[in-house]
Amino acid sequence: MKKEIVLPERKPRKFLPEDFKIDNWEGLEPFYNNLLEREINSAEDLRKWLSDRSELESIVSEDAGWRYIFMTRFTDNEEYTKAYHHFVQQIQPKISPIADKLNKKALNTPFTEKLEQEEGFDIMIRELRKDIEIFREENIPLFTEMQTETQKFGQINGAMTVEVDGKELTLQQAAVMLQSTDRAKREKVYHKIAKRRLQDKEKLNELYSKLISLRDQVAENAGFDNYRDYMFKAMGRFDYTPQDCFDFHSSVSQEIVPMLNQLAQERKEKLGVDQLRPWDKAVDAEGKEALKPFESSKELTSKTIECFKRLDPFLGQCLEIMEEMGHLDLESRKGKAPGGYNYPLSEIGVPFIFMNATSTLRDMITILHEGGHAVHSFLTRDLELADFKHTPSEVAELASMSMELISMDHWNLFFDNEDDLKRAKKEHLEQIIETLPWVATIDKFQHWVYENPEHSEDERAKAWNEIFAQFSDNVTDWSGLEQNRDFLWQKQLHLYEVPFYYIEYGMAQLGAVAVWKNYKEDSRKGLEGYMNALRLGYMRSIPEVYKAAHIKFDFSRSYIKELMSFVQQEMEKL
Repeated sequence: MKKEIVLPERKPRKFLPEDFKIDNWEGLEPFYNNLLEREINSAEDLRKWLSDRSELESIVSEDAGWRYIFMTRFTDNEEYTKAYHHFVQQIQPKISPIADKLNKKALNTPFTEKLEQEEGFDIMIRELRKDIEIFREENIPLFTEMQTETQKFGQINGAMTVEVDGKELTLQQAAVMLQSTDRAKREKVYHKIAKRRLQDKEKLNELYSKLISLRDQVAENAGFDNYRDYMFKAMGRFDYTPQDCFDFHSSVSQEIVPMLNQLAQERKEKLGVDQLRPWDKAVDAEGKEALKPFESSKELTSKTIECFKRLDPFLGQCLEIMEEMGHLDLESRKGKAPGGYNYPLSEIGVPFIFMNATSTLRDMITILHEGGHAVHSFLTRDLELADFKHTPSEVAELASMSMELISMDHWNLFFDNEDDLKRAKKEHLEQIIETLPWVATIDKFQHWVYENPEHSEDERAKAWNEIFAQFSDNVTDWSGLEQNRDFLWQKQLHLYEVPFYYIEYGMAQLGAVAVWKNYKEDSRKGLEGYMNALRLGYMRSIPEVYKAAHIKFDFSRSYIKELMSFVQQEMEKL
């Protein structure tokens, strides 16, 4: 018998009416004005004021979240697109200047200093100071335009389909065939996907150029030399610098690219091909059929819940709650935006997972990854203020990437066959070796793009190819496919929608390997450290959160070498 699940309810509102819904700015404005005009005469008054602001911002954030979720689930539904645009164009621009005034009000009260001595408040107040420093009224319309433009990426990609064997497939569905053991079929499908992407290359190039121009203007208005420097400040990167990123790129090039070359050479030899081509990269090197860990999204959900339960009953319950509340949309279909995400919903505290599953190992990893994010939302659900729950991405990605690895002990739920299980683990560990160079590629490309915002499309392609060559294996043969390679960057959602949000995957991947290493040595202590770190939300600095998980926030060459040696040892055991 299935145990009845107690579904969370949102906490009673203390500032806004229980039945309040956001229709327009006029309905919201009085609550912002209340905060602006309210007197703060004591530390208790300040704490109540911050609590009321947190409630208001949680309601606004969740409303925006649902608009985004529905728009990405159904990119061809005009009503959902309109509702999202209404928020971005008519509500958000009105909030920005008031938010700046509220930040200043919070900092100008004499009671802030006392509150700053308490855990979490020091981090929050540091963020407020940073927000005040970079706020410019003239950037508000630019942010509105940028948000409207970024949404086009999902629409363009959501409409991409190809016909294979008389069936219309999304690119995600077609990409599954790149795992076919029939090389001619792989090549045919590869060309179909590449050709379809290239059909929209000009649209995507123009969109990116427009976004670069808008972002560069934002940085200039705020007094920064370039958008990269602006974003480092905006993202609250207090614990590392662009130079640390360059050092990371260099370390990856020296320590991991040789491993990449070795893997590619082994693949070429096992496949017995004269040239290793891009359509040879996803197939099993020993000619086995693609791993199929699940048949349907329903099966994927139930197996993932059980996998999480075996780690800790609480973790499984998190996903059970999401399933029961309809907070999962997993399968790929036409009209759905690409990619996957876990969207935190600030008021209810139960997030939403969106992804494009077909039936691959990659899809299984994605649900484990997004499930890690989801667990993070549950573990921070009861923190006092919304600001405490909004973790920087270096911490957020630690939650998700660690889950991919510590769940490995229970992957037998997805694979009955011992050989398949070993294969799945080995493929995932190889994926880690491939992920770090790709992270370095995308990150270094972004640094170049925004350091040289006036570049032409030809210069962009040239820079992309030079950077791509530094971090890709020297075995794969791209001859005759140069145009496909020129525009390979266009598939990376982050470049369009969340600029500079990518290096975190590299940092968190290293952290995740360290969490897994701890877990392998002592599963109870390793899991405890992981969950304790996540419970902190953003009430400590990034290095302190990592320390709570018994790991280092470190991406030096020596640390990369140590962790990758551990990954290699684990692969050899398989």
